[in-house]
Amino acid sequence: MGRLENKIAIVTGGNSGIGRATALLFAKEGAKVVISGRRDEENKKVLAEITANGGEGLAVTADVSKQEDCHRIVDAAIQKYGRIDVLVNNAGIADKHKPIDRCDEDWYMTVCLIDQFSVYYMCKYTIEHMSKAGVGSIVNISSIGSQGLAGISYSAAKAAVNSMTKNIALEFARTAIRCNAVAPGPTPTPLNEPEVFKTFDQEFAAACAEHLDLTVPEAQAEDQAEAILYFASDASKAVTGQILYVDHGTTLY
Repeated sequence: MGRLENKIAIVTGGNSGIGRATALLFAKEGAKVVISGRRDEENKKVLAEITANGGEGLAVTADVSKQEDCHRIVDAAIQKYGRIDVLVNNAGIADKHKPIDRCDEDWYMTVCLIDQFSVYYMCKYTIEHMSKAGVGSIVNISSIGSQGLAGISYSAAKAAVNSMTKNIALEFARTAIRCNAVAPGPTPTPLNEPEVFKTFDQEFAAACAEHLDLTVPEAQAEDQAEAILYFASDASKAVTGQILYVDHGTTLY
């Protein structure tokens, strides 16, 4: 029997990178997976991979920077499956390592709406249903950037994710509803491919790199998915409010 047998899981940003790896692993472990993302064709590709391997799921084209779309994702999962056992808040964008004096308000808000506010909305609407059932696991995807090792907007958003994780865990500590976070280190995904990284603020990226050990191996999307699976599954039923850094020790430097 799989570690998520018969569980219903939402994975935002489930059409690429860590989200895709998580959705595929969850399906392999027996979950019915609701994936969301802005790109309809990419959503369909991942759903096709899931069904081709004998799994089941649902694809919802949505933009999690919009409150109403977050509500719609949750509603779609409830309408199809009747409950939500696991929520993975994975959707996010990189902030191009822009420091405060080179980050305008529009860009700051764009990053925070996706990387921070979407977590708030998805948790809020999902908890409405988890509370009725009295059980559930929320896994928020943070980052080593939460330690200030990224641009100002991303650092602020991911630090907020860490704090929300602990706050939600505290509220529901006496129940079977848990909230934890995985904080990836450098992980090859479409967000940080070499051509994309060229668009980052190179000066501040270099300043951040001085506080990291980038000689250690990079984690892979599959490594992050395994950590997410641990928090999603009953193997971690006594664990809540924790931030797990998956970075090969990059931040131990």
